[in-house]
Amino acid sequence: MDYSTDVNVNKNAESDAGASDLTVLHESAKLIGQSATPEIAISGTLRLMSQMLGLNRGRVLLPSAINDNLQIRYSYGLRDEERRLGIYKIGEGITGSVMKSGQPAVIQNIDEEQNYLFRAVDRETLPDDVVAFIAVPIMDGNSTIGVLAAHRLRMRPRAIDSDLMILRILSTFIAQIISINNLIKERTSYLQEENRELKDALQNKSGENNHGILGESQAVRDALRQISRVADTVVTVLLTGESGTGKERFSQVLHLNSSRRDQPFVAINCAAIPEQLLESELFGHERGAFTGASASKKGKIELASGGTLFLDEIGDLNMELQSKLLRILENQVIQRVGGVKDIPVDVRIITATHKNLQEAVNKGTFRLDLFYRLNVFPIHLPPLRERAGDVRILASHFLLSANTEYSRYTVFDKGVMERLETYNWPGNIRQLENVIKRSVLISLEGIITVTDIEMILRQESAINEHLEAGQSSDAFSLPAFSAGQSEGLSPVQSRAHTSLPPVPQPQSTAYSSTQNRPYSWVRKDEAEAIEEALKHTGGNKTRAAAILGMTPRQFRYRIEKLGLPMNLSRE
Repeated sequence: MDYSTDVNVNKNAESDAGASDLTVLHESAKLIGQSATPEIAISGTLRLMSQMLGLNRGRVLLPSAINDNLQIRYSYGLRDEERRLGIYKIGEGITGSVMKSGQPAVIQNIDEEQNYLFRAVDRETLPDDVVAFIAVPIMDGNSTIGVLAAHRLRMRPRAIDSDLMILRILSTFIAQIISINNLIKERTSYLQEENRELKDALQNKSGENNHGILGESQAVRDALRQISRVADTVVTVLLTGESGTGKERFSQVLHLNSSRRDQPFVAINCAAIPEQLLESELFGHERGAFTGASASKKGKIELASGGTLFLDEIGDLNMELQSKLLRILENQVIQRVGGVKDIPVDVRIITATHKNLQEAVNKGTFRLDLFYRLNVFPIHLPPLRERAGDVRILASHFLLSANTEYSRYTVFDKGVMERLETYNWPGNIRQLENVIKRSVLISLEGIITVTDIEMILRQESAINEHLEAGQSSDAFSLPAFSAGQSEGLSPVQSRAHTSLPPVPQPQSTAYSSTQNRPYSWVRKDEAEAIEEALKHTGGNKTRAAAILGMTPRQFRYRIEKLGLPMNLSRE
C-alpha cells in the first residue's frame, strides 16, 4: 500500500498552515500599530482568524464595568443579539471557567460537553458537522483580564493544537491593545477631571472679579476681600508677604477692580535695577542730564499717570528716592533727572515688600513719614503653606500651562498631589510653578511620579539650605537642574538625579561684575558630582552636562580645571 500521497498531503497542509499563521501574526501586528481604536485592531484580528485560519465566530470577552460578569466586547461573525446574550459569570460555562482558572480550554465536540452552554450561539446556527470550541485567557502579567474564544470544525487537515497555539499568541496581542487603551482612557479621564476642576475654579474666581487669582482658601479670600474694599478708592495700599506670593498679580487685581482699570498699569521692581539707574527709570530724565542722555525720556511714574504704579520691593529704595516718593504721594508732582520743572502726575501708587518695614524704620534705613503714608491700608498675602487646599488647584493650573507650553500630554501619578500639599514651599507660588514645569520636562511616558517630585524637591531643599546659610556669591558651584535644560533627556539622565549628591546654587546678585565669567568659578567639591554624573551616563559628557544643568563647554572646562582623567568622559 502506497502512503506517499497522504504524507505529501499532510506536509502541504502543514506548510499552508504555517504560512497562514505567519500572515495572520504579521497583519495583526500591523493592526496594533496602525489602528486608531481597539475596536478596529481587535475586530480586524478576529476577521483574520476567520478568513485565514477557519477560527469562526471569534469573540473577546471582558469583565463588565458594572459587575464582574464577562460580556462579549469585540467579535466577528456574531449578530448583535448573539453578542447581547453572551454574558457569563466568573466560573460559569467554558468561558467563565477559563476566566477563573487562567488556563486554556479545548472542547473537541461541543455536543458532548455538558459545561458548554450554547448561550450566545444556538446549536441550530452552527454547522451540522462536529464543532470544536477553543478558549484561551487574555493575560496582563499574571492577571486574567479577559477571554479569547472561537469555533472551528473538528474534522479539518489543520491540527487543533496549531489553532490553540495561534490563539495564545494572538491573545497576547489583544492584551497589549487592551492595556494601552485602558492606560489612555485612564490618563484622559484623569486629565478631563483636572480640566473640570480647574475650569470650575476659574469660573468661580472670574465671578468674583479676581482676574485669574486661583485659590479657595480662607486666607486668599480674606486678602481678596480686603482688596475689593479699597480697589475703587485713592488710598495707598501696601502689600506684604514672602517672595513668590503673587504680590504683582494681586496689585493687578486691585487696579482692574478700580475706576482706573482702562488706564495704564506700570510695574517696577526696585531691587532689580541698580541704584544709580533707578531714579532715571522712575522719574525719567531731561536731555543732557548725564552722558548718553541724548533726548528727554519719560519715567515709569509719568507713563503710569492716570493709572496705577506698582513699586515692588519698596524697602530697597535709598533714602533720597524715599523722599522723592514721599513728595509724589503728598503733591502728585515729579521732576525728571536734570530738570527743574515740576511735572504734575495723577497716579495711584501700590507698593509691596517682603521686608519688615517697621524694623527698617527702627534701624534708620526707612523714613518714618514715608512708612506712615504707605502703610495706610496694609494687606498681607499669605504664604502658600498657609493656603490650605490651594496647592492642588495651582498645581493643576501649572500642569495645564506647562503641557501647552511644551506641547506635552502629562498627568500626575497617584500620590503626587498629596506630596505637593505636604511640602513647605519656601519659594511659594513661583517655586511651585517652576517645580511643575521641571517635572513635566523630565517625566517618563507622560506620567509625573512621586519619585520625580521627590527628586526635584530634594534639589529645591538643598538650594534653600545654602541660600539661608548665606553662601558667598564668589564661590560658584554646579547649578541646580533647570526646567529649561531638562528637555530631551533620556530616562537614564532623568533618573540619575535621584542619586546625585545635591548641588548648591550660588546667590544671584543683580548686575554682578562677575556675572559674565561662569567658567572661572570652579570648586574642588564639584568633582564628586561630575564623576557621579559621568557614571550614570556611561561617560557621555553631553548627557552628564545636561544632568548637572550645564552646557557641554562648562562641563569640559571643569573637567580640565579639576584635573579629572579625560577617559572618565569619553563619549
